[in-house]
Amino acid sequence: MSIHNQVRDNLQAIEQSMRDLALWQAAPPEPEAFASTEPFCVDRMQAEEWLQWVFLPRMYALLEAYAPLPTQFAVTPYLELALKGREPNCLPLLLVVQSLDNMLNKEP
Repeated sequence: MSIHNQVRDNLQAIEQSMRDLALWQAAPPEPEAFASTEPFCVDRMQAEEWLQWVFLPRMYALLEAYAPLPTQFAVTPYLELALKGREPNCLPLLLVVQSLDNMLNKEP
């Protein structure tokens, strides 16, 4: 299986985990939230909002364009901090995100 297919499967697993944990939202944040210049939009979005409305769409866009995938990658540490206090409920999501981190940081 190609790395692109593996990443797509992992992104779908992230979405399913978010749905299972009731973190998936039906409506996006206000447009101003997307104007953030902070990493992970920390000043305007909750971690799960950023994951759903920024991260997943950007990763899918890279896959659709057959663009190079990021290789210096670490989303898990941010999510661990941002979701602190919601563990162990969020552990399944953290595990699948860690899997993506590991996959994209492998040496070629």
